Amino acid sequence: MAETLVSAWGKGRDALKAAGVASPVLDARLLLEKAAGIGRTTIITDPHQTLTQDAWAAFEALIERRRAREPVSHILGRKAFWTLEFEVSSAVLAPRPETEFVVEAVLAETHKDAALSILDFGSGSGAILLSLLAMRPLATGLGIDVSDAAVAVAKANAEALGLSSRARFEVGSWDEKLSGRFDVIVSNPPYIASGDIAGLDPEVRDYEPRLALDGGADGLDAYRALAPAIKDLLASGGVAALEFGMGQADAVAGLLETVSLEPVRLIQDLGGRPRVWVARHAQGPDCKSLQAGKKTLGNNGSQR
Repeated sequence: MAETLVSAWGKGRDALKAAGVASPVLDARLLLEKAAGIGRTTIITDPHQTLTQDAWAAFEALIERRRAREPVSHILGRKAFWTLEFEVSSAVLAPRPETEFVVEAVLAETHKDAALSILDFGSGSGAILLSLLAMRPLATGLGIDVSDAAVAVAKANAEALGLSSRARFEVGSWDEKLSGRFDVIVSNPPYIASGDIAGLDPEVRDYEPRLALDGGADGLDAYRALAPAIKDLLASGGVAALEFGMGQADAVAGLLETVSLEPVRLIQDLGGRPRVWVARHAQGPDCKSLQAGKKTLGNNGSQR
């Protein structure tokens, strides 16, 4: 007997639930949509539509990949973040909802018509930088990532979103010397302690790039490199927003303070956990100077 959309969805859900997948209902639906080439509306309005043999076979194959704990975002090749959708692959960390607080923090500190120059350290898929550029139409940005493959993904996302004229992505590390100053510096760096990676969920441990996860013995290696780089590159009156992991708020604040950066606002995620530090130069003017009418900074940070 041929499978219908609703029966296939139910079988996929049950298979994923038995495999210990955290969200079997949603994941099965998303994979069914991909296999059958349909949207969510079709499943709701025509649940008894019969699947073709090819679509059923494709769905079974996708379910098997998810049962092996391959992330849905990797299987689909895309992930929603902020108000946009991004191409993702095994080369980049799939953007997380908690990272949206970095975007939110910067938007709260800047005017919508400000001509900002933004630097994103460890840009990965480009989700943070491109989301900010989408919300700040006069801004330009530079994303730096150590991975050639990640930079390729970010460039593809910039092109797909129509932002490539204002975004540049380059291969490099956060302790490399860049010239000029940036109004905004953001980062979601690796912050998992090396010894903790083995205990992560299979979706993360086995499929996400270790470069984007491993923060060294205590998870703070990236911040030790980032703090002095941010001090050197942040414009007077500029703002930095950094994501960090559980239990790291005080340590990250201390590293910022050692280079005369002042943590001015601590943002919690939806679970009530400290997640993002907003910082500025300790002796600099208030961050609210990032208003419309500033001189535009070029993508390399130099004023033009």
